[in-house]
Amino acid sequence: MQRVGVIGLGPIGNRHASIYAAMENAELAGVCDVDRERADATAARLGVRAFYSVQEMLGEVELHMASVATGGEEYGSDHYQPTIEALEGGLHVLCEKPISNEIAPAEQMVALAKEKGLCFGVDLNHRFTPAARLAKQWMEDGRVGHLLFMNMSMWIQNPRESSPWFQIKALHPHTVDIMRYYCGDIEAVQCFAVKAPGRSIYSTAQFNMRFKNGCLGHLTGSYDIERGHPMERCEVAGLKGRFVIDDMYREATLYPAGDMEKRVFSNPVFGGMRDFEDTFVNRLGHFVEQLEEGAKPEDIDGSGHDGLQAQKVLAAAIESVKREEIVYVEEQ
Repeated sequence: MQRVGVIGLGPIGNRHASIYAAMENAELAGVCDVDRERADATAARLGVRAFYSVQEMLGEVELHMASVATGGEEYGSDHYQPTIEALEGGLHVLCEKPISNEIAPAEQMVALAKEKGLCFGVDLNHRFTPAARLAKQWMEDGRVGHLLFMNMSMWIQNPRESSPWFQIKALHPHTVDIMRYYCGDIEAVQCFAVKAPGRSIYSTAQFNMRFKNGCLGHLTGSYDIERGHPMERCEVAGLKGRFVIDDMYREATLYPAGDMEKRVFSNPVFGGMRDFEDTFVNRLGHFVEQLEEGAKPEDIDGSGHDGLQAQKVLAAAIESVKREEIVYVEEQ
């Protein structure tokens, strides 16, 4: 049984807390926020103790892991301090994405977890769906073959105006993680970005990528398009076949080369994922399961390292926009 403390109690943190409270193999032991009103409200709703600092929570309750769901600039600047404090306190940590909005703090977080021998995961929840897992199995079974190209897209209307790079840094940890999940490390990026009318941020972007294994990648992302179905699309093609996933959970279709009979997985009406909210249930649940099974830090699925590498790809994309040239990703 994993005793969990949730740090940061905005909408995402409250979602984390509710999910842990409902798990059979986890116990929500405390919630923490510097905003006392938010901490007290969540504690009262879920029947647990409220804390107003990480150190206070660490000193007063026994915990095995922490879920860091703070926000900050570009949705990531406030992840560093509570993650460091939790790791220093000997806790395994699951951190919201992006791991950090800057590379140096993210590197320190990953390095400290490694030094302490602790499990460190990031909420890269789009890979934790039956459709995404089945597609991965198709690849491992050799049904896609030698990789040729990957196309990825995601859009969600977000009118918030933040830094110029908000859309790239905050939206695309998910898409880049999926690209790396299927096709491996990315070595080079070329990115173009535009500011939609009335916007001060680069709200729509297109990326060309080359993976280390030679596979080619393309990514389109936007904070300007109203969400619809699908809002996310993934396509991977190889010499033996090609698959397409809609929204990472609704449907996965395998198109075998030289065979007109395709294979389709559709999210079940009964017993399947209710909606995208269930990706959080799957991801948080999988992290707890890995801890329960005694997983080694290097075996964590959707790890801090994965989160860091996604941000390095996005940092290269930002440099590409600035310099209008191909940029090589910092060494993996």
